Amino acid sequence: MFERLTPATALLLTVPPLFWAGNAVVGRLADGLVPPITLNFLRWALAFVLLLPLAGSVLRQGGPVWKHWRSLALLGLLGVGCYNSLLYMALKTSSPLNVTLVAASAPMISLALGRIFYAQTLRGVQLAGAALSAIGVAMVLVRGDWTALAQVRLVAGDLLVLVATVIWSWYSWLLTRTDNLGEVKSHWAGFILAQVVFGLGWSSVFVMGEWLLLPTASIQWGWPLVLILFYVALGPAILAYRAWGLGVARVGPNVAGFFSNLTPLFAAVLAAAVLGEMPRAYHLAAFALIVGGILVSSRR
Repeated sequence: MFERLTPATALLLTVPPLFWAGNAVVGRLADGLVPPITLNFLRWALAFVLLLPLAGSVLRQGGPVWKHWRSLALLGLLGVGCYNSLLYMALKTSSPLNVTLVAASAPMISLALGRIFYAQTLRGVQLAGAALSAIGVAMVLVRGDWTALAQVRLVAGDLLVLVATVIWSWYSWLLTRTDNLGEVKSHWAGFILAQVVFGLGWSSVFVMGEWLLLPTASIQWGWPLVLILFYVALGPAILAYRAWGLGVARVGPNVAGFFSNLTPLFAAVLAAAVLGEMPRAYHLAAFALIVGGILVSSRR
């Protein structure tokens, strides 16, 4: 049984969307510097190096990681190998407006997966919360002008985001079904490192395919790319995954999924800060709707 949403858990689940908003910004900045799947591989390779001194002992021969390699390989495939690769690929072909609109389906997808595969009961307050949160996201994206929705056109990148959102929702549910990984989960860094090890294996295969299919692919090494890699490895990878794992374990994927809709709001604020624009009234209204959706959905 999951816990009731508390202010401490709400703060914990607010950290990942903040980092993910920055991830989308720097992911767009990385376009032209490094291919998208390669960016994901380099991100997790650097995260591996940062985590190794903290929890390298979990990888010892005969340790618990290798006893549960099937479960960890699946988590690594979904959370490390696939999710951000698809997201970075989508940022090359789709607009931020479309990407975030499609990603706003995460709470509904999480509710559907829980109902279909994990025998979770759908409650009216959850559906109402999802509706409020989705309206809040849409308000940010259209900048308070609802006529802008008529101008949205779906492209190939939108499909990639939809697949990525399904993968992330599935990954979140799997995190709640890892009681058999008690030995590995006893150390937070060790649990992430175990997923990264297998995820890098999957990512290396994807990278080879990317470079074979894109003969003109290249990496433009320099300080911009180095700074981008350190940010995406430390913030959206290590810290965000740690906070998300703790939050999901406490309140479950259904409630946690609503916090992902804070990502476009944070992205809008970050973009406004970069452009020197002050937040407007619709930002406050959207924030109220998104938070209202979280509070409504988390009611017993």
